[in-house]
Amino acid sequence: MKKINSFLSPLIQAYVDYQKASEHWNEASYEPNLLLFDRYCQKQYPDATALSQEIVDNWCRKRKTENNNSCRSRIYVVVSFIRYLRKRGKTDIREPEIPRKERRSYIPHAFTEAELKNFFYACDNLLNEPLSEGQRYRRITISVFFRLLYSSGIRTNEARLLRKKDVDLYHGILNIRCSKGHAQHYVVLHDSMLDIMKQYDALIRKQYPARTYFFPAGGDAFHTRKWVQRNFRQMWDKYNSTPATAYELRHHYATENINRWMDEGFGFDTKLLYLSKSMGHSKLESTRYYYSLVPGLADILKDRTGETFDNIVPEVDYESN
Repeated sequence: MKKINSFLSPLIQAYVDYQKASEHWNEASYEPNLLLFDRYCQKQYPDATALSQEIVDNWCRKRKTENNNSCRSRIYVVVSFIRYLRKRGKTDIREPEIPRKERRSYIPHAFTEAELKNFFYACDNLLNEPLSEGQRYRRITISVFFRLLYSSGIRTNEARLLRKKDVDLYHGILNIRCSKGHAQHYVVLHDSMLDIMKQYDALIRKQYPARTYFFPAGGDAFHTRKWVQRNFRQMWDKYNSTPATAYELRHHYATENINRWMDEGFGFDTKLLYLSKSMGHSKLESTRYYYSLVPGLADILKDRTGETFDNIVPEVDYESN
């Protein structure tokens, strides 16, 4: 984490250390927003020696340029920081109110079979890359990383932060600790993906024999969101022209599984539970989002469940990307 400079430096560092020790630290979201809050305190309150309600309220107030969701993303780590301080008797500041989450109209890209073949062909054929140590590592990592997203439906941050100790290559099980909302869950790998993971592990172990992360970056760190975005974009754009993102492989995993329900017998409640747990949804209802992505599925479910449909799967907000 970059240097903390405000009067809150000791408290912020203690909070960050605690979050990391409990494996609840979100490097992608928490760190940049906490650093922005630190810079704000340093610039706007240079003579302050203690946190005040005015400082917190002014920072957490929704801005004219924000919607509810962007405001939530910006202030959530500060609210968490206040809760941390209150529990330890270090402040009596009231927790700011977090704006209500707004439903999004985002519709993920629907991958075609040809597009996916093009993408993985590009991943598997980095033949013109220079043979530096970093490029050799990139060559063997990219195809495995994105195949894991495609075949398991895990989130991109879950794959980036996946630790070597949490990958059971004997039983083919991933222990997902760093997840959305800190909801730890387990994912069973497909046999073909397990074989690929074993081959990758044997190769990367030669370069990083004591690595912490299953997909290590330089200095025994994990890959950044920009690494994922950049490499997906480069591979995707080689042979495809439609816009898509790496996260949408997760949506594809969900819809492909739901599509199979029609051919494998109904068993709606059991299949829904398995899919929900595998994808790390904290609530069963969250999986309903994907029904709108499968043509006609909602009508089929209502037809087969009748009035019980809304009791089984009540209305929920769309899952955020």
